[in-house]
Amino acid sequence: MPKTGRPRAFDLDHALDAALVTFWTHGYEGASLGALTEAMGINRPALYHAFGSKQDLFFRALDRYYAVDGADTMRALDEPTVQQATDLFLHRWAAQLTQPDRPAGCFTVQTGLTCSAENQAVRDELARRRGLGEIALRRRYEAALQELPAGHDPHSLARFVWTLGLGLAVQAAGGATRAELEAVVDSSLRTLFPDAVSAAAAP
Repeated sequence: MPKTGRPRAFDLDHALDAALVTFWTHGYEGASLGALTEAMGINRPALYHAFGSKQDLFFRALDRYYAVDGADTMRALDEPTVQQATDLFLHRWAAQLTQPDRPAGCFTVQTGLTCSAENQAVRDELARRRGLGEIALRRRYEAALQELPAGHDPHSLARFVWTLGLGLAVQAAGGATRAELEAVVDSSLRTLFPDAVSAAAAP
């Protein structure tokens, strides 16, 4: 009869959330193994056994960020019109950047931009993930060319919206409130869709 493995003495999702917040607060290189294990409530052997290396743990935390923190924001692109999708996307992003139980700002912006050459793989993966968001916007706009605001093609509109979102992330990390971010969003939406009424403010 095969032996069963010892059950983990910790909740995996809770541990990943703790690691996510630690990386988010200190950056990838600034988050020491001691800080990670203390936040996760486990020792180093348990960390290595459950997650592998520090880099492996970071990538697992990154996956959780997209699955938990970013999921509703990306689902906004399923809205029926380009205006509604863009409106809800940006409002949800403003809310995501200012969650009271998370560090302010964007995990993918704050954790890896200062990585040294030896951690280039982390920096590259964060850049790749950010790029996927812009690609998702572009594909949404490509599916509704007739709805795009004047002067924009799918690439330029996606780049504009994504760059705006990254700017919101920097402002949030600097202390801007959700209301202040939403004011920027509303001003930008009035410029893009002057005849539309905003109907997608995040709850």
